[in-house]
Amino acid sequence: MSDGNPHVTLLTCSGVSNTGKLSSQAAQALLMRRPGRVTWVRAARPPEELAAEATEAEHLIILNGCGDCCATKKLRAAGVSEGTEVIITDLGIEKNGMAEVSYAEIEVVVSGLLETMGRGRP
Repeated sequence: MSDGNPHVTLLTCSGVSNTGKLSSQAAQALLMRRPGRVTWVRAARPPEELAAEATEAEHLIILNGCGDCCATKKLRAAGVSEGTEVIITDLGIEKNGMAEVSYAEIEVVVSGLLETMGRGRP
């Protein structure tokens, strides 16, 4: 981008737990706050599509819901080993089965993503 900030490709967890749902809701919120600066890719896509999106990324952020790191595992299985990981439970949010996601939790995750975006490539 012309201001020196890289375009971000955000790969999100696709789980059904509260943290999996939170990854999707945080991605949607980030897209609204940074229009044209973020591409959202769901980890549920086929491996060849994940690899293509990831290798074309200026800055790849992998948003995992929990320590299982399913999005990272899917990306590694697709042959991609680079990317900056953010784990929702490391941001202080408890994985709690099928609990509903709160606005405050979305804000915590979006703030963590914005901080990571500000750092650029590791």
